[in-house]
Amino acid sequence: MAGEMPISPFWSPARHVDRRPFLQARGAIAAAVRAFFAEQGFVEVETSILQVSPGNETHLHAPRTEIVCPDGGRAARYLRTSPEFACKKLLAAGEPRIFELARVFRDRERGDLHLPEFTMLEWYRANAAYDAIMADCIVVVAHAAQATGIGQFSFRGRTCDPFAEPELLTVGYAFERFAGIDLLSTIRDGEGDRGALAAAAGRKVRIADDDTWSDIFSKVLVEHVEPHLGQERLSILFEYPAPEAALARVKASDPRVAERFEIYACGVELANGFGELTDAQEQRRRFQSAMAEKQRRYGESYPLDEDFLAAVAGMPEASGVALGFDRLVMLASGAPRVDQVVWTPPVDES
Repeated sequence: MAGEMPISPFWSPARHVDRRPFLQARGAIAAAVRAFFAEQGFVEVETSILQVSPGNETHLHAPRTEIVCPDGGRAARYLRTSPEFACKKLLAAGEPRIFELARVFRDRERGDLHLPEFTMLEWYRANAAYDAIMADCIVVVAHAAQATGIGQFSFRGRTCDPFAEPELLTVGYAFERFAGIDLLSTIRDGEGDRGALAAAAGRKVRIADDDTWSDIFSKVLVEHVEPHLGQERLSILFEYPAPEAALARVKASDPRVAERFEIYACGVELANGFGELTDAQEQRRRFQSAMAEKQRRYGESYPLDEDFLAAVAGMPEASGVALGFDRLVMLASGAPRVDQVVWTPPVDES
């Protein structure tokens, strides 16, 4: 707008001095996290950023590049959206407990809670149930708060005590409580019944003609469930419906749900964890289905990492989680936006 003063870049001393306390908090939290994992017998790993496939979820988008081979040929590569594929290969190799503070990349993401390049904290336990990973998450969040001395998290008018006992809710219960929807009744043979969910949610969210079951599920989750999560204490949302299993195994005692959970603080999603799927054939089926939907929606799809699928077949039973490290630092430092807690924000920052 004419007449407005231009905003100085992040590297100007006047702006950097305001951001520096958040960046110092970042270092303290990283040290506390590393100390926790060392005490637990984890090995810190560093996995490659360039991948044959960046991940095979419908709505995740990755930057694409090429490498030039020694013979002059060119091969497509992607900047990873997660270190998950590489970490699971290390589980197959025999590593029992690993973690990584990984740089990851996602196209089409920018906002107070999203960056195109950010840090993901991922860790995996071989031969451990996914409630062990849930317990880890609670401790990691508390360690972050201890590292900064903050008494409570706050974001957009919501507060959360990181030391209080978390609230545990199944996804089915949360949909019933906050949206009045019997979600599990819309799942049959592990698949979502689009018509049944549309009928139940029709007065709750706006439904487009081409919305899938998963689209409607996501709209209800975002509009009616997530705003209630992580209020005054952490919320652990678990037993995701089977159609949203992603890379998680289906629960043996109830095939309508999967061993997947997410953790929220102040309405902000912090972590997404799985009891890991070790059925390579089923994982391939899910990836193919997701990539067909991605092609339909966005006119593009990503290749499957055949090396990863081979590793899945050789993986031990395991559980793992991806935690948004920048978001955790934001909450634990009191920063108003996630770009305030990264040393060099995107150059288009305003």
